[in-house]
Amino acid sequence: MVTKRSVLKFGGTSVADFEKIKNIGNYLKDRVNNDEQLVVVVSAMGKTTDVLLENVGMLSAKPNEENLALLLTTGEQQTISYLAIVLHELGVSVKALTGFQAGIKTMGHHMKSKIQDIEAEVLNRNFESHDVLVVAGFQGINERGEITTLGRGGSDTTAVAIASALAAPCEIYTDVAGVYSTDPRLYPAAKRLDVVSFEEMMEMSALGAGVLETRSVEIAKNYNIPIYLGKTLSDEKGTWIMPKENILEKKAVTGVALDKDMNYVTLSYPMYDRNLLEELFIRLEQGEINVDMISQIVNSDGLQLSFTMKDTDVNQINEIFSGLIGRFPSLVYNVEENYVKVSVIGSGMRDMSGVASKVFMTLLNHNINFYQVTTSEISISYVVNHENGQLAVEQLCQAFEL
Repeated sequence: MVTKRSVLKFGGTSVADFEKIKNIGNYLKDRVNNDEQLVVVVSAMGKTTDVLLENVGMLSAKPNEENLALLLTTGEQQTISYLAIVLHELGVSVKALTGFQAGIKTMGHHMKSKIQDIEAEVLNRNFESHDVLVVAGFQGINERGEITTLGRGGSDTTAVAIASALAAPCEIYTDVAGVYSTDPRLYPAAKRLDVVSFEEMMEMSALGAGVLETRSVEIAKNYNIPIYLGKTLSDEKGTWIMPKENILEKKAVTGVALDKDMNYVTLSYPMYDRNLLEELFIRLEQGEINVDMISQIVNSDGLQLSFTMKDTDVNQINEIFSGLIGRFPSLVYNVEENYVKVSVIGSGMRDMSGVASKVFMTLLNHNINFYQVTTSEISISYVVNHENGQLAVEQLCQAFEL
């Protein structure tokens, strides 16, 4: 008799070739033999999505988003088919499901939609005759019956959303053994964390730590679904992401994040104009462009505004400003790529003083200039020159013994 259901997610590097897919198949068979039913969410194999985007680039400089989303979802559909074929050969009762077939309903832009609902009854019905449901991550279907993608890290979001719908634990497997105080590729001495709170993980993800997608952690927090992050098919201990109430020791700083995938936008206008600002932010909202760090100065030279945003939105932001210049000809803007954002994160920060001054002095002592700063209750972020990004991470990790 089945005693447990779990949701597992395997990223692109974990399913990069057929040998890896076969090994995952054997692992899943063992778990089924231990009386488990599993939802297995998978990403596209290796660099499949990148190859598809390169192919599109040879056809169009500005492809229609509906058609592009339809194409990109084929990467995950290949993986679910391959894994289902392997499991069937191993004698496991398996069903492969696209996002649409799994009842994943989405809303918003085709290329970065959000999950509106998961039809848990669809999954439960399939579990009546199958032990493993292999679900394509990163995708769903909107209210008009169109295939959409969930954007960067969308397979994480798929897995956690399904776990929330089924009230099941969620295990996410990738090529790293859990969450580290910072990216070990930047700072090899980085320490693996046994536990991280939901709020710390959300900040780390939002601020550039590419381990988990921010929305997936937010869903887990809202539905109180613990996440285990571990290395694929490894005995190495991973990291549990859970409510802060379950974590006894709270350090002032838990981790340092570096976000290289950002652009620094600056604009100037010879006078303060509310209409310009209002139209800018309406267009940003309509385009679902997430503006992060933002500052505004109004003086005798007029209006200067700067903000950071994801580099994936660069085409949209250029279109927005092109439209604005038509109405405000004196508007001057610049989108710069040679900056990065360095952030320190820790839930203990709200109760401990001196963190901001220690960060400032660390940067100052190593001649690292910063151009913008923003804070939350549990994080402090700085925009620095691209060439100083890794140095800042190294020195901050040493300063806080991470």
